[in-house]
Amino acid sequence: MTLLKAAIIGGGNIADNNHIPALIQLTEQVKLVAVCSRDLTKARALADKHDIAHAFDSTSEMYHQCTPDLVIICTPNNLHYPQTMEALNHNCHVFCEKPPAISAQNARDMSTLAAQKGLTLAYNFQLRQTSEWSLLTRCQSDGLLGNIYHIKAHFLRRRGIPGWGYFTDKGMQGGGALMDLGVHVLDLALCALGYPAPDQVIGNTYDFIGKTGGKGLMGAWNPEAFGVEDAAMAYLTFPNKASIMLSASFALNTQVDKDRNLEIFGSKGGVKLFPFSLHTELAGELADVQFPYLEEVDIQLKNTSAFLDACQGKPSNVCTAEQGAILQEIVERIYQSAEK
Repeated sequence: MTLLKAAIIGGGNIADNNHIPALIQLTEQVKLVAVCSRDLTKARALADKHDIAHAFDSTSEMYHQCTPDLVIICTPNNLHYPQTMEALNHNCHVFCEKPPAISAQNARDMSTLAAQKGLTLAYNFQLRQTSEWSLLTRCQSDGLLGNIYHIKAHFLRRRGIPGWGYFTDKGMQGGGALMDLGVHVLDLALCALGYPAPDQVIGNTYDFIGKTGGKGLMGAWNPEAFGVEDAAMAYLTFPNKASIMLSASFALNTQVDKDRNLEIFGSKGGVKLFPFSLHTELAGELADVQFPYLEEVDIQLKNTSAFLDACQGKPSNVCTAEQGAILQEIVERIYQSAEK
């Protein structure tokens, strides 16, 4: 097996706590050789912490000195497109944080270039690696759900506007709750349907709480500088009459602090994903089937491993460049619908 050289772009928490620990556990497949951040001190500190040889504040210098085989991008959303295109043009596979980009055209261009280069471009939607999702796919393949025709997908926080970073800066992030949270459950819902493109998208976005201020559960935010949506709601329909009802919020006056789930409705059975329960008929009676012994897994480790498999041409369930382009188009259509 060829040992791939990897570089990390971005020196924040997602690199430090998610991607680097996963790569360190996969040393038979990959060697982490460099960290690059606009802040060289930050890059050096992260490299020293994890015993990584090189630290840079210039991506061009990183490519020149280290010639990585793959790059993991952990930067704000507005940098995903230029940094991915640069990496692909240096003939590197790319594992990019979600969302793919801040525009549908950017995501499409990224996918096109990856295909032209024969390189793997994938996105870090880790919920695909949960035991619950694996069980859902088995239920589908076993015919327990029949034809899936409607999905309710939500990722809601009661007062979870981040009080740090760039999450409320539209120029850097491209959006708020939909871009940060909603894309996770939208990705799963699309996977359950085979990742089709919708024929109709209706959306609304809101910023009442974000613009007004109030009690926060994830630090204080500045309502005067709040430039994104604190909640987004959308309804998608598909050519085969399937539909998705999507909800995402940083701040919503609801009961629980955090609620992330999917409800999947099929012609033979339905599923609530977290915790997993199957709703169907057995022996002529209605039945709810619970699965209390599902394994706890390291979803970042599994998703990084799935990406490395894709780089080597092996079967993988990581989010592909084409899927990322479809998802980003839907996100853009939700925002366009809300503006109208």
